[in-house]
Amino acid sequence: MNRSAIIEHIVSWLKDYANQANSNGFIVGISGGIDSAVTSTLCAMTGKKVICLEMDIHQNQDEVNRGLEHIAWLEERYPQVSHLSVNLSETFEAFRAVLPDNANSHGLSMANSRSRLRMTALYAVGQANGLLVAGTGNKVEDFGVGFYTKYGDGGVDLSPIADLMKTEVFSLAEEMGIVTSIQTAEPTDGLWNDERTDEGQLGATYPELEWAMEFVGDVNSLDERQKEVLEIFQKFHRANKHKMVPIPVCTIPKELKTPS
Repeated sequence: MNRSAIIEHIVSWLKDYANQANSNGFIVGISGGIDSAVTSTLCAMTGKKVICLEMDIHQNQDEVNRGLEHIAWLEERYPQVSHLSVNLSETFEAFRAVLPDNANSHGLSMANSRSRLRMTALYAVGQANGLLVAGTGNKVEDFGVGFYTKYGDGGVDLSPIADLMKTEVFSLAEEMGIVTSIQTAEPTDGLWNDERTDEGQLGATYPELEWAMEFVGDVNSLDERQKEVLEIFQKFHRANKHKMVPIPVCTIPKELKTPS
């Protein structure tokens, strides 16, 4: 893996896309995780305007601290980078208060609502500043297990790291010198009020899921853990396939549209 060449390729791609879109630059939601740190750094390397948006919704303080540490690191190196912090906790609670009880108390529904609220904030600030919303999803999350929120963190204008596996994102982070606290943190989606990790939710590590995503061969040749991981991957891939394909459109036969 030629890390420096990959970085250069993505930066060039981002710059070309922004120019063609007549955009001033990019806005990135900063979570304190590896994906948003790498994405925002790649955007900053274009030399175009970048706003790092920190959006607190009852966030774990460690995640907030890592995000702010990264933003400070980025602003020291790139003068065109700025940041905004918006606390969406009260907005989130107001939204919950008007929902029926079964939606208000549904854990996954509310976790996904956090992500969708952040997407709305990103587009509001981004559009006001002529910026593209840069997605932070990686390949195994976006196209393998579908580990993201539809119309939440999946609602973006472009995806600079979506052809990189999670382990490759970590490798680029090392190459770029991303702050240590982020490089060593357990990956988490930050959508819950506890400290659950991605591995805890998925039941497998990212290297295991990447192996499963690329596996081709005889299942009978696998050991028990490999079979278990393959089953985990396939379960998530089937369940979340609707996120990875175009929205279904009901096509009307021409004869039904023809005047009788």
